Amino acid sequence: MARRRIDLLVHDAAQVVTVDAGGPGPARGAAAMNDLRVVEGGAVAVGRGRVVAVGPSEALAEAFAPRTRLDAAGCAVLPGFVDAHTHPVFARWRDDEFARRCRGETYEQILAAGGGILASAKVLGATAVDVLVEHLRRVFDHVLLHGTTTLEAKSGYGLSTEAELKSLQALRLAAEGAPISVVPTFLGAHAVPAEHAHDRAGYVREVVREMIPLVARGRLATFCDVFCERGAFTPRETATILRAAARHGLRGKVHADEFGDSGGAALAARLRATSAEHLGGTGPAGIRAMARAGVVPVLLPTTSVFLRLERKPAARAMVEAGCPVALATDFNPGSSPTANLALTAALGVTMLGLTPEEVVTAVTRNAAAAVGASARAGRIAVGRPADLVVLDAPSYVHLSYRMGTNLVRDVVRGGEVVVRDARRTPAREGGRGPRPGTRTRAR
Repeated sequence: MARRRIDLLVHDAAQVVTVDAGGPGPARGAAAMNDLRVVEGGAVAVGRGRVVAVGPSEALAEAFAPRTRLDAAGCAVLPGFVDAHTHPVFARWRDDEFARRCRGETYEQILAAGGGILASAKVLGATAVDVLVEHLRRVFDHVLLHGTTTLEAKSGYGLSTEAELKSLQALRLAAEGAPISVVPTFLGAHAVPAEHAHDRAGYVREVVREMIPLVARGRLATFCDVFCERGAFTPRETATILRAAARHGLRGKVHADEFGDSGGAALAARLRATSAEHLGGTGPAGIRAMARAGVVPVLLPTTSVFLRLERKPAARAMVEAGCPVALATDFNPGSSPTANLALTAALGVTMLGLTPEEVVTAVTRNAAAAVGASARAGRIAVGRPADLVVLDAPSYVHLSYRMGTNLVRDVVRGGEVVVRDARRTPAREGGRGPRPGTRTRAR
């Protein structure tokens, strides 16, 4: 019988980790998060940018005639990673603040003195769009080399209507033709800017009445996020902003309980937000509320380490309560200057008490749910876009075991081999899928 012609065959893998157990959507609870559905000695067949078949390598080699082959002998093949919480739109690093913290100042003290988010906003406001776009393109290539094929990207260093719109426009321009999918999030309520220090209500009105309508009209974001924390926005202000966003078609996210239990997780549940993020101080009531509402907890262990926070997210309690836990890098210049999801995975095991299987689920399937991308990212399954990561290691366990080592050898995005042997490839090397990066919304 003639073999079926396809574009790409990833073959002879030590493991193909599909993360495709059960129905659609995220994996909830320990049993589901530990069920990765691994095909030993497996292969993935790809045609027109989508997965055509997954199974034993010998059987797929007999069934298909590929235009391009990718030998994965001795390697583990996983779904493309999804980074569900990042702040990549910035105009300067904040290494000076890092040194100050090392000398004893706290993050909150630096923020109160005009540093932190406010310092980033001051510089971004004076930075041209094309400079931001070039920076973002470098970031996108960097995260791709670490296996991330879908990236949630927040604004939030603008803190004015003009600068927030500029940030989101830079994201849109940089995402055009980029080799990753970008999910844009509006975070105008990241901090109260200095000029509104004595008029918080005035800034909330600007976010609600000016920023959100313009963001929605320009289709510049999929989500609206709010930093609900002491020193940032109160639960009442957060609810006002997110309800306004919902009226304009933007889905909700909440920066919640980073430094203590401010009630942010419970608020996210009441508002039916897609995700609540940080959660270092979230207590049992907030955890139960998220589980009942189906809110995805996005945990950021690199931030906890970098800021030397005493509290850490109760990850095991969240899993046992039935929450679909996700992990993300929180990549930003002030509190987590890393885009390495392998490091996040390692800390998820060693610091948060998750299993190697749970962290794989947390950076793929559940992270996809946190960014509204369950239909197209986070799993390897027939008919889905072919976003794949080939690790230079024989088992998925190495993702968390090797403590942040970048083991990514090859990356396939939308059927295209976009990283080969740990280097970016020329455009359209393998496969005939859709042009990478052209979709920037996750509706």
